[in-house]
Amino acid sequence: MTEGRVLFVDDEEPLRHAVKQGLELCGHPVTCFAAARQAEAQLSRALYGVLVTDITMPDMDGLTLLRRALEIDPALPVVLVTGHGDVPLAVEAMRAGAYDFIEKPFDTSHLASVVARAMEKRRLVLENRALREELETGGGLDARLVGRSAGMEQLREQLRALAQTDADVLISGETGSGKEVVARALHDFGPRAQGPFVAINCGALPAEIIESELFGHEAGAFTGAQKQRIGKLEFADGGTVLLDEIESMPLDLQVKLLRAIEQRSIERLGSNRSIALDLRFIAASKQDLLEACREGRFREDLYYRLNVVALQIPPLRERREDIPLLFHHLAREARARYRHEIPDLDDRQLAALLAYDWPGNVRELRNAADRFVLGLGAKVPGAAGLGVTLPEGAEAVEPPGEGPLAGRLEAVEKAILEAELRRQGGSLKATYETLGLSRKTLYDKLQRHGLRREDFLVREER
Repeated sequence: MTEGRVLFVDDEEPLRHAVKQGLELCGHPVTCFAAARQAEAQLSRALYGVLVTDITMPDMDGLTLLRRALEIDPALPVVLVTGHGDVPLAVEAMRAGAYDFIEKPFDTSHLASVVARAMEKRRLVLENRALREELETGGGLDARLVGRSAGMEQLREQLRALAQTDADVLISGETGSGKEVVARALHDFGPRAQGPFVAINCGALPAEIIESELFGHEAGAFTGAQKQRIGKLEFADGGTVLLDEIESMPLDLQVKLLRAIEQRSIERLGSNRSIALDLRFIAASKQDLLEACREGRFREDLYYRLNVVALQIPPLRERREDIPLLFHHLAREARARYRHEIPDLDDRQLAALLAYDWPGNVRELRNAADRFVLGLGAKVPGAAGLGVTLPEGAEAVEPPGEGPLAGRLEAVEKAILEAELRRQGGSLKATYETLGLSRKTLYDKLQRHGLRREDFLVREER
């Protein structure tokens, strides 16, 4: 997000000059206006800034400007500057929605402190709006499957094409790579979105009850079956069923599952009546099912029936360029859950995140982001003193690639540039000043790494 700006309105030129000078010394860019109507023209829902206005002014007073500002955006912070006799009026205005008021004469450092709090509130409002808009529009898939790597771009394209179909899908990926997230995206972005999504972990169900869980049973079907029970497949009718860790399903039950998938019907235990189902089947496995077939641990006919369309989720270590973006995304989710602000992630911490192998994939990275936001440190092995650490016993690995050191450093440099551009909302000036680069050097590096400023702008600016 770009740098926040203070809009200061007062009809006294000496005060405007003093406030502008004082706030800018405190790090707040200021635009001054002699009349309220001039400032009103600059107000919008996309404004990343704070309005500070005097109450007593000719033509349009500060209270009228307050009301008009809140009509444009009720979440826009408005700070009122009052004379001694205006304090009761200012208190009334705060009840109407003003963020705060300051009584003349005031200390500029006090105003700067109020502005800083108001600016942070405004930043959170705009960021949350952008996230909600992203989830409510076609960009929602980008929010579900975060990353700019070629593997993630390809996966999103495949999902967009498959979501509108009823084709059965086999999802393969390591533990924690996001197989259920992909399955839910297939469901949520397709015509079955209003139907149920039922996830069944085949590895977590005891062998003696998994058949009843899947197909249901009639009263008296076996000892303890005192009443009829609807199975998960029947419950998912009209929607999608995810068979997670399907490699764990017993061989004898795989035969019955194959029949249910082929005929789209089931029979409850203890019943001879066939129940037709309108289902989409998605299976997920962390193992190579074809290899399991060769070893006799998985039925070959079931494998080929499930493998109508295969999706492969790349592990995090094979798409390291996504780690900064994904870590930032997970940290924002953690901030919303825990109501903690996100600490700054410096270059050394980022390099540590990029150098780690992440055997637990996105799940492990999410845990690291949670700890980082909670102030507990998101530990990365081999990064002592960085405040970024990971689970005990884990080992750091070299950055990706088999090329020379220069090639690996290029990948780290690109990730640092992406992270800083994202933090600055696409502001090139703020980026090259923060990184200690010249404007030309930054432009050269962006061109070399194929980075575009437009990709990092907040949605309102786009």
